Amino acid sequence: MAAFFCKQTNCVRHKKEYSKDISKQIGGFIMTKETEKELRERLSKQEFEVTQHAATEAPFTGKYDDFYKKGIYVDIVSGEALFSSAEKYDAGCGWPSFSKPIPGSKIAELADNSLPGHQRVEVRSGEANSHLGHVFPDGPQDQGGLRYCINSASLKFIAEKEMAAAGYKDYLNVL
Repeated sequence: MAAFFCKQTNCVRHKKEYSKDISKQIGGFIMTKETEKELRERLSKQEFEVTQHAATEAPFTGKYDDFYKKGIYVDIVSGEALFSSAEKYDAGCGWPSFSKPIPGSKIAELADNSLPGHQRVEVRSGEANSHLGHVFPDGPQDQGGLRYCINSASLKFIAEKEMAAAGYKDYLNVL
């Protein structure tokens, strides 16, 4: 199932289960995430638990579930651009839902067998390896058929009028 989603979305493919290694090599440079202490100081408890320990916020409680302003959603840990408001829709599931990530994003999709009897596909950010949520094959068929079910606690919204000043002007074309 994960291979199907990766083929559909051009995501980063991972053959192994998630590793808690805090560094990765990108273009010859070693990129290191903030320490656990730094993240705990900067993020709320819920943001930390969701992004670092794959917790799930309760349905219909996240600030972006019923939120439809124009802009982009970025990883709350790294600021990596993930989703556009143009791809957001109301799936009625209680979490923000998107039909696809922003083109060129490095979202990773991994097999998630953490719930007995349920095989899911976990979604993680490419830069910080933050847990974002899950992707399911029950989205709008006219938009590719996928539903990226994402925790609000893993996201930060950047409004269209703030995108250029915040360093996201290259993403104005995806709105």
